[in-house]
Amino acid sequence: MRFTTLTLAAALTAGTAMAGEVAPKDVMFNGSAVEASLTGVAGDAKAGEGVYSSKKKGNCIACHLISSVDYPFAGNVGPALDGVADRWNEAELRGILVNSKMTFEGTVMPAYYKVDGFIRPGNRYTGKAADDSFGPLLEAQQIEDLVAFLSTLKE
Repeated sequence: MRFTTLTLAAALTAGTAMAGEVAPKDVMFNGSAVEASLTGVAGDAKAGEGVYSSKKKGNCIACHLISSVDYPFAGNVGPALDGVADRWNEAELRGILVNSKMTFEGTVMPAYYKVDGFIRPGNRYTGKAADDSFGPLLEAQQIEDLVAFLSTLKE
């Protein structure tokens, strides 16, 4: 009985650990898509809209407009997001947000959930480049919220 209880407890603990947030360095790509949720929690489309439109969070609005909504100062550097859910599925949208360079080589869109592999030329010239101890631009749940919001944008 004791062995069964310990085995069950260990299995439940392992399952709980696997259900946690995926760290930026542990994200698994399938091509350029990220199939698995980064949090295991469904995204909130309303919160995702807040990330999209906030200059302090994703600042997606600086480059992408959504013509069906009158957001002030929406940019046009990147493509319009109208109908984005018809062009990309959730895994593809998640992959673009995590690291857009995996889908669009040479894009200026930031990799919102990446923390390594950056080129730091500033050290050579100023000695003041940022080290690699900072976190991702967006939290895992903010990525999931953005995926939920973008998934509502159909033509």
